[in-house]
Amino acid sequence: MNFANLESSLEKLFDQVLLKIPSIAVGIVILIIGRLVIRFTLSMIDRRFERRGVDASIQDFIKSILRFALYALLILTVANTMGIQTTSFIAVMSAFGLAVGMALQGSLSNFAGGVLILLFRPFDVGDYIASDNGSSGTVERIDLLYSTIIDDEGIRVFSPNGSLANSVIKNYSKILSRRMQFSFMITYETDIKQARTAVLQLLASDERIQTSPNPVVVVDQLNETGITLTVRAWAKREIYWDVRNEMAERITAILGDERVSFPVNMVKIVNDQDSGRQA
Repeated sequence: MNFANLESSLEKLFDQVLLKIPSIAVGIVILIIGRLVIRFTLSMIDRRFERRGVDASIQDFIKSILRFALYALLILTVANTMGIQTTSFIAVMSAFGLAVGMALQGSLSNFAGGVLILLFRPFDVGDYIASDNGSSGTVERIDLLYSTIIDDEGIRVFSPNGSLANSVIKNYSKILSRRMQFSFMITYETDIKQARTAVLQLLASDERIQTSPNPVVVVDQLNETGITLTVRAWAKREIYWDVRNEMAERITAILGDERVSFPVNMVKIVNDQDSGRQA
């Protein structure tokens, strides 16, 4: 009796296998073609990355993610074709992915920021940048989660890529020239025209000062103790700090030679926009 039941079960199983042969054959064909398509797709993406000069680390990571996703989709497709139920598996994977996403929300934000930075390249290693999130300095390294920046004091700062990518970034290394701006205060008894002419002649005599746009000396403020004059001039980025520091000294000296009067304890020459930055 047991032998008869076993024989009957084997016959049913054999019949089911025979019925499944067409779908199994179709699944095998889909598997073979799918692998070829995935290889072609990854090869095409790889060539695209090389043409755009995408960072090698992000190339490998994105290709790994795409390879996993494509093969997972292929396996699910083949399983459905062969009649294997995958609904429960998909539900479990979706719940697992949601839980992981909630737990790593901050890290995923930093990862997304790192991908955007490496793809669109608002800055490169060696660039001097300043951002609204408080990070400023020379970029030492760009990783997927954090960017390493050396600030003006030589301190290594690890800036999260999420906040860095979402902030306004000033890249001082991507410009051809920079503006220097000095302000100094003179008394009301001083001849403004004389002071302005002396500074403009000094700037015009230095070949490192650009003539487009032209240097200017303007009255900026009228205070109780004196008049604030502002000097604006441009120099090439490579020599900016040398010119800026030298001009601060030379402007002070030439105004002294012209006997320009300064209010007591109010002498100052400052760079309002770039003070403290070493691009």
